[in-house]
Amino acid sequence: MSIIDVEAVPGPVPTTYAIDPNQDFASVIRVKGVNMVYTGRDGRETHALREVNLDIRQGEFISLLGPSGCGKTTLLRIIANLLEPTAGDVSIFGSTPRQARLGRKFGIVFQSPVLYEWRTVRNNIRLPLEIMKVPKAEQNERIDQQLELVGLTKFAHSYPSQLSGGMQQRVGIARALAMKPELLLMDEPFSASDEFTREKLNEDLLRIWKINQKTVIFVTHNISEAVYLSDRVVVMSPHPGRVSSVIEVDLPRPRSQESPEFFSLYTKIRHGFEGVYHQA
Repeated sequence: MSIIDVEAVPGPVPTTYAIDPNQDFASVIRVKGVNMVYTGRDGRETHALREVNLDIRQGEFISLLGPSGCGKTTLLRIIANLLEPTAGDVSIFGSTPRQARLGRKFGIVFQSPVLYEWRTVRNNIRLPLEIMKVPKAEQNERIDQQLELVGLTKFAHSYPSQLSGGMQQRVGIARALAMKPELLLMDEPFSASDEFTREKLNEDLLRIWKINQKTVIFVTHNISEAVYLSDRVVVMSPHPGRVSSVIEVDLPRPRSQESPEFFSLYTKIRHGFEGVYHQA
């Protein structure tokens, strides 16, 4: 799935949604009884998700945390309308994920930044805005704002091959934010980075989140990263994927990963996996 398919869908944009009168708008995302079953060529079924329930509040930074195969990316893709669940419902501001996608309610940042090598940093950020038919002057204004926000103004006319991996990922974040989404969905965006780059990207992301006040869903398998970034950590366990626990991270920011309180939460989350790590 390319960035074009996900972040900017051509055609008319719905201006009204069918609002559920019972929807609690303190919860901008509501996941109810979501199941996801894949059927292989041999007819065997794999339960990727089973009875997942989750409410996410306005402006929260939420991490979906778990080992490989726990369904965290599957859940993110269902929220993003890239997958249709086998059963259950997802609502975003009282609308369906498809309506939210067509209304450009969210931006997505992938594991790989998915940049086009023949386009400069500036024009990579511009691409979804072109598809959305945003006026040129507004395109330039948004691009300038996001380049400054992610600290890449001096690299606006560089090409992806001239950037480090961390800088490329910041371009991906700038491109998503240039669409002015209300939700930011991030699928292990820093997993390929070295430890030093990852720490810097985490700091940059928190700074951007504080400025923009977006609701963020962040997929990771790194416990320390989840505790450092999140308001709440959704601990998922595999076979089939399900929510084991939802843990509040009540540590003040900025957070020290060397503090006893940080280590205590790390340990609590590590032991929150059903069937995983309990022997540790």
